[in-house]
Amino acid sequence: MSSLLPTEVITTPLLKPLSTFVISVLLIDDQEIIGETIRSMLSDQTDISFHYCKDPSYAIDKAMEVNPTVILQDLVMPDIDGLELTRYFRAHEKTRDIPLIVLSSKEDPAIKAEAFAVGANDYMVKLPDKLELIARIRYHSNAYIRLLERNEAYEKLRESQHLLNDELAEAAQYVRSQLPNPMKSGPRANWQFTPSQQLGGDAFGYHWIDDDHFVIFLLDVCGHGIGAALLSISVMNVLQSQTLSLTDYKDPKAVMHSLNAIFPMEKHNNMFFTIWYGVWCKSKGQLSYSSAGHPPAVLFQPGKSSQKLRTEGIVIGAISDAEFSCSTCEVPLGSQLYVFSDGVYEVTNPSQGMMHLDDLLKILDKVSANPSSALKDIQKAVHSFSRTKEVSDDYSIVQIIFA
Repeated sequence: MSSLLPTEVITTPLLKPLSTFVISVLLIDDQEIIGETIRSMLSDQTDISFHYCKDPSYAIDKAMEVNPTVILQDLVMPDIDGLELTRYFRAHEKTRDIPLIVLSSKEDPAIKAEAFAVGANDYMVKLPDKLELIARIRYHSNAYIRLLERNEAYEKLRESQHLLNDELAEAAQYVRSQLPNPMKSGPRANWQFTPSQQLGGDAFGYHWIDDDHFVIFLLDVCGHGIGAALLSISVMNVLQSQTLSLTDYKDPKAVMHSLNAIFPMEKHNNMFFTIWYGVWCKSKGQLSYSSAGHPPAVLFQPGKSSQKLRTEGIVIGAISDAEFSCSTCEVPLGSQLYVFSDGVYEVTNPSQGMMHLDDLLKILDKVSANPSSALKDIQKAVHSFSRTKEVSDDYSIVQIIFA
């Protein structure tokens, strides 16, 4: 079966693993003795890197260089006030979230309140106890590292989603490239196909088996994504290339049994599919058809009410010994046939709920009077009901005019 799959299978490039963050301390204090004391306190903490900046005017640049997970900052420094520097850190895009511990020589509630008001995360009277300092450094750094990891994971997720959307768009384009061209004579055939954002498993086709027999089919694989699309293309290739051995493609019932035999869901990632398959005999003016769990096709004969064409039959791939049947109807010249997937009518209106098959049949009854614009009119009516042009499932409909 591998030869029936597309020659190029799209794969998602591996994303780089998340970064490993380490605890990094940046001390900003104009007194070098404070810098050496803090350095000494942390010297036996092998997993903590220490950086010192004496001049507060270079504090932002130093933070950009060392990427600290916590900043220790003196409150009183020459040239730049510690509270003003805190405002700078919080205003800068790259430093606004870094935890900042203010070091002050005073235990003053008013100063504490002001420090917290401008963006400080903590307040300590220097020189703090070593155990307490290390504990607070670890507490704030670990919280910040978790934030960095969450943000990086979110970016990786966005990158992955972007790649997936690109792949789905490429897969949808491949599916569209495999669909048949419209036919302008004997019979006339046209279609509309709009893949969902997640890409469903719709595929369809029509072609002459011989000079007297014309095949029409439409299938819908369960689920969404590239896997469903690949299976739908595989089935479509089987039907178009007529590679089912010992199968009479002019017999819809025989085709259903053969498809069910070679596409068991346990061998195809537990995916099954519905299908409508019909054969028009030109010389007899008759249409033989069979369906497996699929919505009925709708036939409009000149001067008559619409006729739903469906036979009893379970979805393809679910049960190995499933039974299928075939029916036949007259198709005089001028008749119109519409074959579609449930994505055409299973759309939701915020106030009215979901559209049903009967609702679509009413739309078909109206638009069949003008077959040249019927497909556009159907889609316009469906969009009007759902109040959006976005579809949650593949939108596939085929129109055949027997002229």
